[in-house]
Amino acid sequence: MARIEVPRPTTWVTLTGFMGVGKTRIGRELAQELMLHFVDLDRYIERQTGLSVADIFRYIGEEAFREMEAAAVRELVQRDHLVLSLGGGTYTNPENRQRLLARGPVVALWASPETIHERVLRKPGQRPLLAEGDALEKIRRLMAEREAIYREAHVHASTEGRPAREVVRELIEKLWELEEDRGDTP
Repeated sequence: MARIEVPRPTTWVTLTGFMGVGKTRIGRELAQELMLHFVDLDRYIERQTGLSVADIFRYIGEEAFREMEAAAVRELVQRDHLVLSLGGGTYTNPENRQRLLARGPVVALWASPETIHERVLRKPGQRPLLAEGDALEKIRRLMAEREAIYREAHVHASTEGRPAREVVRELIEKLWELEEDRGDTP
């Protein structure tokens, strides 16, 4: 059977950013537009363990969860034709970040702390890192701690007040530009 080449800027994309910026929603739509498989890392870990992320944090601990994340990243970077949506903390691990940056374009999505707070309140109990204390203050603090790390991504886009379709169109344009820039390098 003849191999069919699909015109697309890349066959691998990682989405990173803080919780609630829209990585899963944007990732699904981006994968559909690029005709790639979509994997949400948290859902992948849940399927592998039979436990929700919240239960892993609650019963096994964050450290064990971060080890599961790293193992999943090591496995998934071996695959092709994939849009991978990370959990908000996955990219903060230096080994994960190195593997993902080397594998293909990394896209960081952004939104304001207030927008993120509003979005995560829609699904209470599913965000273990925000379970206690002032959630908005915790979001602001964690975002400030992680900003420089997220800035290491190849491509950046805001999801603030924008429909997913519009963000996906912008990302595809930026991914084509990135591919063209890489093609210019001897």
